[in-house]
Amino acid sequence: MSRRRFLLVLAHPLEDSFAAGVAAAIRTTLETLGHEVDLLDLYREDFDPRLSDSERSGYFAGGYDPGSAAPLVERLMAADALVLVFPQWWFNFPAILKGFFDRVFVPGVAFDNDPKGGRIIPRLSNIKLFWAFTTTGSPWWVARLYMGDPVRRLLKRGIAAFCAKEVDFRMVTLHDMDRADAAKRDAHLERVKALLTRL
Repeated sequence: MSRRRFLLVLAHPLEDSFAAGVAAAIRTTLETLGHEVDLLDLYREDFDPRLSDSERSGYFAGGYDPGSAAPLVERLMAADALVLVFPQWWFNFPAILKGFFDRVFVPGVAFDNDPKGGRIIPRLSNIKLFWAFTTTGSPWWVARLYMGDPVRRLLKRGIAAFCAKEVDFRMVTLHDMDRADAAKRDAHLERVKALLTRL
C-alpha cells in the first residue's frame, strides 16, 4: 500500500452532523492506515464561496489569480487524493461546496482553457483518487431514477473527468437519510471504513 496525502473536504454547517461523523471516521481510518490527511472543514474555516469580481474578470486571462482562495489551492495541489463529504440538498451540492469548486478548481490549477475554444484541458494531474461520501433525504429511486443522479453526474463527468485524467472516481451515498435509524447509519459508517481499508 502506498502512502497518500488526502485532502478531506467537509461541507456541513453542524459540528455534530452525520456528515461530520463520516468525515471523522474517514480521517481516523486513513491515518490508521498510514496516510496523511488534511481536513478542510469549509464551515469551520469560514470559507467564502463567493467568486469575487477580480477572480471572475481574470478567469480567461493568463496567470489567473485565485485571490484569497490561494491557500486552499495550495492545499489541493499538495494532495494526491481528494475525498468530499457532504449532504445533497435539492439534488445538488451545498452552496459552500459549489463555491469551493468555483474558487479552487480554477484555470491554471484544475484545468486550462483551450485557446482555440472547445473543451477545457485537464490539469489536476496530482489527484489520482477522487471519492465522495454523501447523503440524501430521498429514497434511492427518486435520486437515481426520477432525478437521474445529478450529483454523481456533475462530480464524475463535469468535474473529475474535466480536471483529472485517469482518476479513480467513486461516490457512496446513504439514501433516505431522514428516516435512517442508528443501525442504518452505523452500517453505513462500517461500509465507508471497509472501502477505505481496501485502498
